[in-house]
Amino acid sequence: MNRSEFLKTSALAIAGTTLVTDASAITPFITRRPPQKYRTALIGSGWWGTNILRCAMQAGESKVVALCDVDQRQLQKANDEVAKFTSDRPKLYKDFREMLSAEKPEIVIVATPDHWHPLIAIAAMQAGAHVYVEKPIGHTINEGKAMVKAARQTGKVCQVGTHRRISPHNVSGMEFLKSGKAGKIGMARAFVHYGGGPGKRVPNAEPPKELDWNMWCGPAPLNEYNPTMHPRGFRGYLDYANGTLGDWGIHWLDQVLWWTDETHPRKVYSTGGRAIRQDNTDAPDHQVATYEFEDFTVVWEHRQFAGNNAEKTHPRQAVGVYFYGTEGTFHMGWLDGWTFYPTDPNKPVLHEDAKLNQPDDQNIAQLWANFLDAIKTGKRPVSDIEIGHRSTNMALLGMLSLKLGRSVEWDGDKILNDPEANKLLSRAYRGEWQYPV
Repeated sequence: MNRSEFLKTSALAIAGTTLVTDASAITPFITRRPPQKYRTALIGSGWWGTNILRCAMQAGESKVVALCDVDQRQLQKANDEVAKFTSDRPKLYKDFREMLSAEKPEIVIVATPDHWHPLIAIAAMQAGAHVYVEKPIGHTINEGKAMVKAARQTGKVCQVGTHRRISPHNVSGMEFLKSGKAGKIGMARAFVHYGGGPGKRVPNAEPPKELDWNMWCGPAPLNEYNPTMHPRGFRGYLDYANGTLGDWGIHWLDQVLWWTDETHPRKVYSTGGRAIRQDNTDAPDHQVATYEFEDFTVVWEHRQFAGNNAEKTHPRQAVGVYFYGTEGTFHMGWLDGWTFYPTDPNKPVLHEDAKLNQPDDQNIAQLWANFLDAIKTGKRPVSDIEIGHRSTNMALLGMLSLKLGRSVEWDGDKILNDPEANKLLSRAYRGEWQYPV
């Protein structure tokens, strides 16, 4: 993409935000002065972080002042991307603390591996920045509590990257469900089924010279470096992430919480394991979690084998949430939009296509526009940190139950009558790093 194409894409991305904006608020205007440019920094400059930064640049309200990463290869690649499309010349950093102190950014994007999200997001808010943090918001539940506390104490906007909260077909699909057209919902099933084989083991190695492996591990355990961990492979390692449930589960369980008035499940049980995988990862290759709410039940399931060609909702994938109601079954999907299958065979199947941005079929541009609006108006963003905390908790409670081998009862703040389980709401940090309160 060249600069001209970038500007065209910027205009389309900005125009696309009106898909989820109240039409009554749209009025003709003449721009008499350039919009304010927020001093913006990216921490975690890999594939997804660069996607977010690209949307920030396209929105036209950011001056990129800093890029920060412990891997100089990723850092340089992101810097080259910035140079393609803007005249900004960001300074490059390895340590986020030095960057926050020196550059004093007004907006910070946190797109590191999961185990770093809490400390960096909290430090950025305390340094005076609004934060866009990727999901899941943390590795353990009490980290999320500290993030919500930091946002409220500092008064800063903290948007979580659950962009499906603003994707056009997700918004209209949620309106359909909340209108009662699917009837009373008694159960939902969220799922991600992708194919795969056993894999193979890869020997540990010396970290690349461009990578500060000690800093990459940070507050988490310092394991030997393995090429399958970084970049992008960390999600399969439970010291740094929470597997498929921690990665994909956030998006689809968030759809359930968006639909219901209930803020949390009251009981959670999960089982699963590694029936097929024989590689270096230690996350479950299949898992089922059951969430008991007051008025309905939710089941999560994933597999990293078999692919489930019998239940593909799109030629490329079998993912999403089925909501089972008295009037029919509603599927909230991704690439395939949403579809409603009425119970009455005489009624037509209803469908809406997805409207997704490139690359990677997402709606970051719309979520970023909402983030900027929240900064300007003081309103809570659509994926506010408290919303992201609750959705992250759904996944983390499933993983916690799996590790314990038993169900847990949850009151939205703590696990009831189970001191051993409550200890897993936090974990010890390594070295100089202090667990947030």
